[in-house]
Formats: sequence, structure tokens, C-alpha cells
Amino acid sequence: MNEFSSIELQSEVFPQTELRPPETVMRLQRMGSFFPTRLSFLRSLLRDLARQNAKPKCTEQMLDDDGYGHCVYEVVLDNRLYSLIAYSSPLEPENRTDRVIAEAWDACFVLFDGKPLKADIELLRNNATRQESGRYNPSVLVLSRANKSVRLFEHVADALAKGQQPDGEAVAATGYLMRTTAVYGNGKFGMADRADFAGRPSLSQPFRLEMLTVYMIKEFTIDLVNHVAQSRGGDNAVKLDNATCRNLGIGNSTGLGMAPFLVNHPILINNWMMVRETALARVKAVEAIDDDQVSFFKSLCKQVQKHLKNWNVDDEHEQRRIEGLRADFDDLLVHVPTILVSKFPWAGIVDKSEASSIDLQELIIALVLEPNGDLIDGLTDCMEATAEAKLDPAMSIGDLREIIAERYRWALSLDLSTEYANAMAWYVSEDKLEPRLGTSHSVERDYQKMPHHIPHDVQSLVAALNNCNDTESVAEFLASTLHFRSIVRRIQTIAKHSYGEVQDNLVAGDVRPIDLLRCKLSFFGASRFDPRSDRWTRITLYQGAPMAADLSEENAADCFLPSLEMSMR
Repeated sequence: MNEFSSIELQSEVFPQTELRPPETVMRLQRMGSFFPTRLSFLRSLLRDLARQNAKPKCTEQMLDDDGYGHCVYEVVLDNRLYSLIAYSSPLEPENRTDRVIAEAWDACFVLFDGKPLKADIELLRNNATRQESGRYNPSVLVLSRANKSVRLFEHVADALAKGQQPDGEAVAATGYLMRTTAVYGNGKFGMADRADFAGRPSLSQPFRLEMLTVYMIKEFTIDLVNHVAQSRGGDNAVKLDNATCRNLGIGNSTGLGMAPFLVNHPILINNWMMVRETALARVKAVEAIDDDQVSFFKSLCKQVQKHLKNWNVDDEHEQRRIEGLRADFDDLLVHVPTILVSKFPWAGIVDKSEASSIDLQELIIALVLEPNGDLIDGLTDCMEATAEAKLDPAMSIGDLREIIAERYRWALSLDLSTEYANAMAWYVSEDKLEPRLGTSHSVERDYQKMPHHIPHDVQSLVAALNNCNDTESVAEFLASTLHFRSIVRRIQTIAKHSYGEVQDNLVAGDVRPIDLLRCKLSFFGASRFDPRSDRWTRITLYQGAPMAADLSEENAADCFLPSLEMSMR
């Protein structure tokens, strides 16, 4: 069954406007302007945790006075026990790096299926602290590691040890005590494969276990700094207050390794985008809203203003974008009170934003989705992909040509004859087997290259098809041109999953991989994008989210673009 059968069946129950076409949505500039929404994976996880009253809690803390040792956290989700084992170790300054080549970290984490025995904890200590070099079995669901934000961690620990809360501006400026540099799952290194999770309803959603791991890591970082402060200050020490705990998320440092995901999983990406666009179409079809929704939306706008004000980055290009977005948003707010009381208010606000920057347009989309959980939250059940890309050898060449003409007009319109259109190459590094991007001239061996030159392959295929009759089958064509098998299968896949293709040349000289990163991270629920170049970025997860002990159905949705107002005291 098509993943979207349920959406189609609900079309009469939930009226909607037309979806934005893929040629609008699937462009790098727009994808690189996405914001997290209430459909994002961490947001849907928080709602499920609250609904099930599933509260992660520490069941074992074996830390010395400096905070080194291990802790175990447990949570029951969907009637199944999951445990996070957190290992904290000394790290010399010269070994501290966010790069994937690192071999040591402040903390390493394992999400374990069930309750680990003492022997499991000791065995995994020797492997998790080695990360990719370790050995794992299917009881391990997720593997991660993190480094402290040393300056903020020490400031917070020292302040608490003296009986004081940390400086609010210092907390707001960084936003996290630790940042992860990898969160691995789905069968890597011998861990459990996602196919093993059949029958666990909420885990069918993408990256559910990874998001659960990061939420439990947030609990650990707060417990860790409280423990260190208690060891330093004794009876004088205090614990972090609730407001500061909420405003401390988990940082993440992400590079090129994440970028090819959007190219390699067209069906999954189509489903993510389709859900997002369907949610927008439903919201735009709302004819009128009540006074409570008007009031709530106005409060959200104030929160977003504060978020934008507190969001600053070192990158000059990105900082100019943020400053332009602030001005555009302020200009739009002048019109909001009038639009909210008019017919089709959400559509009116979205339409008004389209006269401004793409950054504002995508911010407004995230904003108008926020008050409409009852209308759209159920769509998150359609974000997984159960179908696989398969070749249809019986398809006629005529039908294949029609798909190309309809779905790949963008690729056929590109001039790929210039050196600039072929300037870059995606490849796999020899040392860490990680995706990299270099100039075409620097990647000498073809076998290293990754197949991210989609428009080039499409144009080459079209040229080869000129020698075929429309009645000829794909199987007959591929019998003598087997190297086209991959691109033919991809085109057939996109015929049914039109949001699955990035409609830009990913090997052009001006490609910005950061756009791919931001798109994917927005679906995770990341905020405060802080690009360090056009190839890697820092972000924050779970900033503004309630701590586990305070999580409820009433506050589970309260972390949309946090303003950090409570920290700025």
C-alpha cells in the first residue's frame, strides 16, 4: 500500500489547498531555508513520551568526584524498556576535536534494548569509547559520542558549586553543555537494524531511536554538571533551576557525512516533504480561527522575534541572512492582526510572506503549522518509507521518455557543457569511509566518486534513448547499456515520488552542501543553525524542551524556536 493512502482517504475529512509543486520546494536555496516544525522528529517524540507518561530516569550513577564513570537511564516506550548507558572519561585538550577523525571524547553513549547487565556495561565500555572501532551486537540500538562546551560547562559547575545559578547570557550564548559529533543507528557496526523494530508502533517513524537517545543525553548532561558542582561545593552547592535546564539543549556538530542522505533515499525524502506540504495545504484551507488561536499565534510571533534576536552566528554571510530575516519578519507582523481576523487567515499570512525572502517564507510555514496540531500531527505516521526503489524492466521507452519530460524538465534545461557545471565531485574518503566533496580534478579514481551527478546522467540517458523506439522495453535497452540501470531505476522511482529529487546540480561550482544539511536537520527538529563553513554546521537539539520529570501533554509542544527569555535574566 502507498504510504499516502491514509492521507488520500482523509482528503474529504480534511480539506486542503493544492500542494506546492516539487519544482518550487526541492530547490537547494529553499531547502537551505527550512525551519523545524511540530512535524519534526524530536517534537513528535516528545508528544509520544508525554502521551505515554514515559519519563526517562537515572537508575544507576557511578561517577567519581570529577564526573568520570558511567550512568544508566531507563525509559519504557511502547511497553518496551530502553536503556541509555553514558560513559564519561577524561579528555586531554590536544585530543579535543569535533572532526570525524577524533579518537577520544568527553562522553560516549549506547542506547541498549532492554536492561543491561553489569557484564554488558563493562563490555560496552571497552567498545563504545572506541566508537567506530568497537564491536557491537543487536542489543545495541544507537551509538553516540559528545564533547563538552568546556567554557560553559566549567562556568555552570563553578557557579552551582558556589550556590549560584549561572549567568543567563552565557547560557543563552552557547545553549548547550555538550554537543554530539555523531549519532549512529540502523544497523551500523553490527547494531540492530531498523527492520528489527516491526511491531513497535512509534518506532516506525524515522530517527525515533536517535532522537530518544539525544533526549536522554540531555538528562545526562544536566545530572553530570549537578554532580560535579556538588563534588566541588559540598553543602554550598545548588542544582540548576528548571528554567536553565529547559534552555540548555544538546549541541550537534554535523558535516558532509549527512548531506548524501537526501540523494540516496528518494522515497523517504519524498514522504518527509509530502507530509510537510500536505500539512501546509490543510492549514491554508482553514477558513476562520477563534480568539484563542489568534492570541496563541500572536504570542508565538513574539517568541519568534526573541528567538531571531538571540540567534547570532560568526559566519558573515549567514549573519546577514538572519538580520534580513529579522527585518522581513518585523515588516510582516504589521499586517498580521488584520489577516488573522479575515477569511482563510493562515493562507493570507503565507501569501503575504511570498512577496519577501525565501527565508521568511519558510519561517512563516513553520509558524502557521504550530497552532494546528489537531489538524496535522497525525501525518507524522506517514513519514516512514516501507517501499523500495525497484527497476521496472517491462516499462516501454515511450513511457520512460514521458516521465523524464515531466519530472526532469529542470535537468534537461541545464547547460552541463561548461567546466563550472562539472567543477565538483562527491567521493568516499579512504581513511574514514565518509562522504567528501572536492574538485573534479582532485578526485582521481572514478571508483571513489559518489553518483550525485543526477542531471548529467539524465541528459546522457536521453541522448542514448534517441536510438530507441518508443515500443522497445527498458529491459531491451539496458541489455546493451547496463551502466544506465541506476538512473533508469531512479527516474521510475521519482515518477511516483515526485518530492524525492533535489532539483539542482550538486556538482556545480557554486553548490552549497550546507543547504542539504539544514534541510535534513530541520526535520530532526534542530534550531540555531550556526554554519562554520558551507560544509558543516553546529545546531542545537531540545533547547526549550521540558526535562523528563516535567514533561506532560500540556507542555510537550512548548519548544518551538525557543526565545531563551527565561535565561536572559
